Amino acid sequence: MVQLVGSLRKELADSLYTCKVLVVGAGGIGCELLKNLVLTGFKNIEVIDLDTIDVSNLNRQFLFQKKHVGKSKAQVAKESVLQFCPSANITAYHDSIMNPDYNVEFFRKFMLVMNALDNRAARNHVNRMCLAADVPLIESGTAGYLGQVTVIKKGLTECYECQPKPAQKTFPGCTIRNTPSEPIHCIVWAKYLFNQLFGEEDADQEVSPDTADPEAAWNPEEATARASASEKDGDVKRVSTKEWARSTGYDPIKLFNKLFKDDIMYLLTMDKLWKKRKAPTPLDWTQLENKASPQEESPASGLKDQQVLGVWGCCQLFKHSVETLRSELREKGDNAELVWDKDDPAAMDFVTSAANLRMHIFSMNMKSRFDVKSMAGNIIPAIATTNAVIAGLIVLEGLKILSGELESCRTIFLNKCPNVRKKLLVPCVLDPPSKNCYVCASKPEVTVKLNVQKTTVLSLQDRILKERFGMVAPDVQIEDGKGTILISSEEGETEANNSKYLSDFGIRNGSRLQSDDFLQDYTLLINVLHTEELERDVEFEVVGEAPDKAPPPQSNPEEVNSITNGNKDSAQPSTSSKGQPQTRHLFKVFIFSLCRNNLVFYQCILCHLCNTFCTLKQKKKNSETSR
Repeated sequence: MVQLVGSLRKELADSLYTCKVLVVGAGGIGCELLKNLVLTGFKNIEVIDLDTIDVSNLNRQFLFQKKHVGKSKAQVAKESVLQFCPSANITAYHDSIMNPDYNVEFFRKFMLVMNALDNRAARNHVNRMCLAADVPLIESGTAGYLGQVTVIKKGLTECYECQPKPAQKTFPGCTIRNTPSEPIHCIVWAKYLFNQLFGEEDADQEVSPDTADPEAAWNPEEATARASASEKDGDVKRVSTKEWARSTGYDPIKLFNKLFKDDIMYLLTMDKLWKKRKAPTPLDWTQLENKASPQEESPASGLKDQQVLGVWGCCQLFKHSVETLRSELREKGDNAELVWDKDDPAAMDFVTSAANLRMHIFSMNMKSRFDVKSMAGNIIPAIATTNAVIAGLIVLEGLKILSGELESCRTIFLNKCPNVRKKLLVPCVLDPPSKNCYVCASKPEVTVKLNVQKTTVLSLQDRILKERFGMVAPDVQIEDGKGTILISSEEGETEANNSKYLSDFGIRNGSRLQSDDFLQDYTLLINVLHTEELERDVEFEVVGEAPDKAPPPQSNPEEVNSITNGNKDSAQPSTSSKGQPQTRHLFKVFIFSLCRNNLVFYQCILCHLCNTFCTLKQKKKNSETSR
């Protein structure tokens, strides 16, 4: 007879009591996951998160309350979870998992690592650390009503980087600076503007009109004559944006007239840009102030973040945010810099107002603060029930691993609507490692196409190795028979090389570079393919199977797995046939125990039902209207 401790077999319950688990992330999924872990019987947990609690977190991260705003997520999550199970041993780190202190030896002390992250860089890093430490990793993520859980085990399954991921969408510089046609272009421009004025200046984030735009073939002398018609206060001087702003004392009205009047008038002199496009309309602060009506200043009904301000309302918001950010800069001292954060009210007000004013100038419909924040922070609205379901699935996959049933682990997709089999949860068999993966292959190797005469060592380090291939502290050696060190992770050792071109070190078509990241215990061989035919604004391309080319979109995760595995029956349930009744019983008892111990679960279900009811009601209303 099987001996049970609560809802678990005694052997499994004993292993939960002794095993050490690392949870990376204490946000939406992390809060639910930590609660589930202690209620299931895990006793030794370490949690790490760099973030602090914001008011916007409180609607779905139920371990936090209003009194916790501004405090460490990891620390508060620990304190809240201990109220469920005071005997648990939980260690919290308010830190980045990419800190060198959390090396391979740190990861090796855990039997399981569970990811509850929201960014690809950290996911890539944890994936590599778990491969190096040979520790099972349970990866997860949510996007609105969609969610996914999968298990990664070195040598047995695909790693996180085996499959191509779509690159974050970028836009040509001339589109952002000269000819925006979508609200997202204006929002990106406003974020760039924030950095140019208050943050770290980046030449790739210039906001002034781009005179090198190939579409703008105009006569510079004629343009200068036309642009001279602008007023002197904000006259366009080709100096650094930050330098010009400092010279005005960050005067919000002078900034406004430069950005939304003088720069736009300068754009209008580029005649060819506007032959097939609607020309922008400059704004003038004084004229807008004279035309402003008292109604525009009075708040509209409804939620503040979902109101779309008028033009003068955006002007006032721009002025107020500039004044606030100017004060913050002064408090920090000379040469201080601010970092853009979507949860910083002043920074968000600045981006909202600047983006909306530019939208108006280019004849686009303006957006609410909520909409701008969603696009500026790349946020997909988080749903508490999705996080709860995914967190429960993470624990179930963890129980399979600790039971020695790794072969019964599955990748599980949570869909918004039932599939053809009327299932919301679709389990798929785990795929084996990809032979072409540049991370988990036995000898990782890639070919990079670039121009060796134009690519600097700093670009190789920052844009290719760190940004593209996810390294943290790379060391690069040229395979030239001499072992020439091109990049060293030791501070200052190869700093003099940064501004030099790759060709200055004899690197040419066919050269090979060996890049080592000792923190990640990872080595990558890079074959250099020299070319002078890259597209404009493209610094390099990765040849072959590297994840800069996203796979074609698939409508049904179940069908994806069916094709991969050769037949439609391969998308099996997430349990093996021999242990199916017992695992089903375990699932039911596990969910019941969570419900019994956690009123929040009921709140999540109620919230979900309300959302569904409202959606159905709206559809019915739309249907009646169309009739």
